Amino acid sequence: MTCKVIDPMTGICDSDGGQAHSARSLEAGGAAMHQIVSNPVDSSRRWWVLLIVIAAQFMSGVDAFIVNVAIPTIAVELHASSAQIEAVIAIYLIGYATLMVTGGRLGDIYGTRKVFLAGVLGFTLTSLWCALARSGAELIVARLAQGATAAAMVPQVLATIHVLFADQSRGRAFGIYGIMLGLSGAAGFLLGGILVTLDLAGLGWRAVFFVNVPIGLLIIAAAWLMMPQAPRRPGTRLDIPGSIVLFTGLLCLIGPLLFGREVQWAWWVWLVMASGVAIIAGFLRLERKVAADGGMPLVDLNLLADAAFMRGLCAVFFFFFANLSFYLVMTLFMQNALRIAPLQAGLVFVPLALAFVIASRHSAVRARHRGTRVLIEGCAVQIMGLAALAATMALVAAPTAPMLVLPLIIVGYGQGLVMAPLSSAVLSTVKPASAGSGSGMYGTTAQIANATGVAAIGAVFFAIESTRSAQAAIFASSALFALSIVAAVAFLSWMRRAVA
Repeated sequence: MTCKVIDPMTGICDSDGGQAHSARSLEAGGAAMHQIVSNPVDSSRRWWVLLIVIAAQFMSGVDAFIVNVAIPTIAVELHASSAQIEAVIAIYLIGYATLMVTGGRLGDIYGTRKVFLAGVLGFTLTSLWCALARSGAELIVARLAQGATAAAMVPQVLATIHVLFADQSRGRAFGIYGIMLGLSGAAGFLLGGILVTLDLAGLGWRAVFFVNVPIGLLIIAAAWLMMPQAPRRPGTRLDIPGSIVLFTGLLCLIGPLLFGREVQWAWWVWLVMASGVAIIAGFLRLERKVAADGGMPLVDLNLLADAAFMRGLCAVFFFFFANLSFYLVMTLFMQNALRIAPLQAGLVFVPLALAFVIASRHSAVRARHRGTRVLIEGCAVQIMGLAALAATMALVAAPTAPMLVLPLIIVGYGQGLVMAPLSSAVLSTVKPASAGSGSGMYGTTAQIANATGVAAIGAVFFAIESTRSAQAAIFASSALFALSIVAAVAFLSWMRRAVA
């Protein structure tokens, strides 16, 4: 019996129940485990490894959201401009995004354990640097370094899950990953509000970076003891020219979005962005030459020919474009326009994050029955939440914090239905031997989208706020969020057809 459609999330075949596909997946997964992990992890120990790598993802997630809450306070104390405010968030994402593929490839070459440990150590030290920064410019540089170290750490998380859980436990492992993403949001918002409000030991906003230091040290100790060794691939080395070209191209493409408004979008801003597009096009040609010469390109070129994977990455871009930028805009609107205190603003987001966690649990169950359709349903719920939020602000000129909770819960539930299953679905066609490269490309796309969203929607918000009002700015931003999610739905549907 032939199979007409295999769902990319569940591996279920609509015609024959997916038995042949599941058998091939298990066989490939077993072969990959033997090849990549020199000391195989038993079924109980691999869950401890999952806990360790997800703890690192949790730390990274907390850092993203905790900084959002502290941004207004940082701006006041360091006398930062609006461009610097955006840069504190977006420059981290630029370092993260531009080096994510490199970090993933380093994991493929040297083994996930070594690169993960180096990444966590670097993230811990650069967090300390952020906490000690004495000016807006220094904080921006420290955040760039922090993003670069996160680019070594985070790709190993998805790569480890992808390789260690190639059997029926895969859905459960990715479900736990999604739940921790939601918890990191709740912890980030709540902890950020508490630390800024309490001003522990007179540290103020600096405490939001100091908190990463003890967590990072604990993760390093646990990973050193528990993570399996992975042998280096003989005869392979990092494509350094490709890394430099990709970093330069992405920096030219994203960087001008941060400061374009500060220079009234001068002609040279567009020239730099156009050069970024040209450099990235040249990067692809360079990678093909590296492969033709027998080298190991930074990007696995087979992935570029995978229609489902590439369409999935487009969906990832538009989904994350409306992700971190949403929290930045909402935080600025609540604290600056509505005069809601940092702690109360952080508490407003906690129900959203908890709804995200609940939805992540629901999505794992729903995915087994509905496949990738759960992703589209989650996007629809998120759009409903944005509409409810816009309606609340249209009906009430200055809504209080409790009035914003219900619409934000709807948004969070929709995000939770999408986030964890999205990574599993997009990476489902990636071979375990290319797990690092595929995870790096996924992470790069997500962080480019986050950085672009923060820069572009942040620029729209500040521009409309300065010329009209904060309420008009939040309405325009909400419309952009909704349009981006609609685009994600279109690519998710196209991805599903790619596996038919």
